[in-house]
Amino acid sequence: MKLESYWLDTAPPFTEGAEGKVPPHADVVVVGGGFTGLSAALALARSGASVVLLEAGRVAGEASGRNGGQCNTGLAHDYADLAARLGEQNARAFYKAYDSAVDTVERLVRDEGIDCDFRRCGKLKVAAKPEHYAKLQRIHEQLRTSVDPGVQLVAPERLGEEIGSRSFHGGLLQKDGAQMHMGKFGVGLAAAAARAGARVYESAAVTAIERQAGGYRLSCARGTVTAGQVFLATGNSSLGPFRHFRRRLVSVGSFIIATEPLDKATLDEIAPTRRNYVTTKNIGNYFRITPDDRLLFGGRARFALSNPKSDQKSGRILADTMTEFFPQLEQTRIDYCWGGLVDMTADRLPRAGRHEGMFYSLGYSGHGVQMSVHMGQLMAEIMAGRTDLNPWRDLDWPSIPGYFGKAWFLPLVGAYYKLQDRLH
Repeated sequence: MKLESYWLDTAPPFTEGAEGKVPPHADVVVVGGGFTGLSAALALARSGASVVLLEAGRVAGEASGRNGGQCNTGLAHDYADLAARLGEQNARAFYKAYDSAVDTVERLVRDEGIDCDFRRCGKLKVAAKPEHYAKLQRIHEQLRTSVDPGVQLVAPERLGEEIGSRSFHGGLLQKDGAQMHMGKFGVGLAAAAARAGARVYESAAVTAIERQAGGYRLSCARGTVTAGQVFLATGNSSLGPFRHFRRRLVSVGSFIIATEPLDKATLDEIAPTRRNYVTTKNIGNYFRITPDDRLLFGGRARFALSNPKSDQKSGRILADTMTEFFPQLEQTRIDYCWGGLVDMTADRLPRAGRHEGMFYSLGYSGHGVQMSVHMGQLMAEIMAGRTDLNPWRDLDWPSIPGYFGKAWFLPLVGAYYKLQDRLH
């Protein structure tokens, strides 16, 4: 079993990265080579700006290349709760932003010719308890009448048409969700940015940012570069001068396993429609079939950060849950096990805007595949003055009281959600 991301291990190498020292000046420096930064670098370069992208490790090497491979429409939130808290107009706008984000990913895949197994498959949320189906019925009615007329209920007696498991009790289908190979997409997006003229530097961790007349001076592992504009696409990086964001983002571990390739009969039995699947529990699971016929199965198996020992412990928990859902896989080999960090805001909504004159887009809270790409494209226009395009522009973002970057409260949060899952 490899303790490595399946997406990164099976992606082609990125061969178009810039070599040597960074240039002395660029119009824009993008900090971070995940989907947000790569998408922004592509859009900025296409607009005619000279762009330098600085990535501490490898492109798409962190959250962008370590996730569950789902690119879904719709919000992570209960739509009715969000509408009650922020108003129907805001809830509808946020929901539609995620729908638009999947369209953005599909457009870039098509226009840039990225070979990443992109496929519209739909997302099926499955009820983990019989009483959860009643809640899905209420959500279905709210979505159908307010924002998503195409959403569908899958009654318990019909669920076998969608998934080969007796662990669930009906589902909610949002038909426009998609899936793709995250590693191939990341490398393809980086190559597209480089072809457009962006200079993409890997192994270029930023160590300091200083304001100066006319812009900024950035120091990194490959030298220093000045720029009129800076775009921060760092996620909750533990490296570099980003303390402001570390007080507002909490990194939560999420863990994934991937089986050996499965035969067609088994695939047709467990996932006949080959959709994206998520469960309704607070500490739930997500799963899908990979392009080479593996079951990829993930979740917040433990409220812990990712490291080899933690990944192995989480992998054993995930394997037990997988075989609970799909007993027919009890003898199936696990080929990959890995972890990644989900950067959470307190309200699980992204944030984008300016801090100390620098632009940023962060905090996708476990639903960043599509929104990161979408926001990268939008930020290029926002940086040119179109601030009205920012869906999150009116959200405030205070620091989390008592939090300075070390999430001491995660075990307590985990215990609370486990209790909620037992009681409800």
